[in-house]
Amino acid sequence: MTILQGTEQEIVDYLLAAEKEKREVEKITTSYPDLTFDHAYEIQQKLIEQKEKEGLRRIGVKLGLTSKAKQDMMGVHEAIYGYLMDDMLAPEWEPLQFSSLIHPKAEPEIAFLINEDIQGTSVTAEDILKVTKYVAPAIEIIDSRYLDFKFTLVDVVADNCSSSKFIVGNKWVSPDALNLKEIGVYMSKNSEVATTGTSAAVLGDPAAAVAWAVNKLGETGRGLKKGDIVLSGAITEAISFQPGDTILAQFADLGSVSFSCKS
Repeated sequence: MTILQGTEQEIVDYLLAAEKEKREVEKITTSYPDLTFDHAYEIQQKLIEQKEKEGLRRIGVKLGLTSKAKQDMMGVHEAIYGYLMDDMLAPEWEPLQFSSLIHPKAEPEIAFLINEDIQGTSVTAEDILKVTKYVAPAIEIIDSRYLDFKFTLVDVVADNCSSSKFIVGNKWVSPDALNLKEIGVYMSKNSEVATTGTSAAVLGDPAAAVAWAVNKLGETGRGLKKGDIVLSGAITEAISFQPGDTILAQFADLGSVSFSCKS
């Protein structure tokens, strides 16, 4: 399925300009109400290709909508995925600059550090564990470019799933040493607990969520590469933050990751 000639690039330019200029824009389905999920992933792929032409490098994949409850609420039956680029990786020791963002929120996630190429359409959670060298605590900063957070899932996918920044903690653990299905997590803002959850919220098993992403990528002949980072999906609801705030995510048996924010 292909969008009318010229439309894809027009949408890519529109979304990239919003990201670069740090400004909100009207959702794309306002102008293109007939866009489908297939169209959205086509746009996403062209957006990533454009970023690569501008010198950025793809370093992994992120998942979204990995909560079954959220899927039911949104009326969809599967997760969504986007890509991580090298300019999204933020060091834990360096404050995030709020002025470089629009209306960011933080989500705690488990990061998978992939040690072997993997591709296919029948990949299992067990297969993912075999190619994962380490898992680590992580926080993803999502930052939708859409005005007033009003959008459809088609809009979200096209905009690379609201990808912005992510931070990976410094404790890396072999997945064999953990029960990845039962890791408790809490996230605090300025030392006050803001949200709690368990890793089972991520499709019942974060490794299964990563397997889903590989299988979805496999449908178009793509997969994960050695060295890729995969953010397996939000364990709790996202929380907003402002300049001066410090966010910490504490994972049972996996350590913690945190960041502070400046204006």
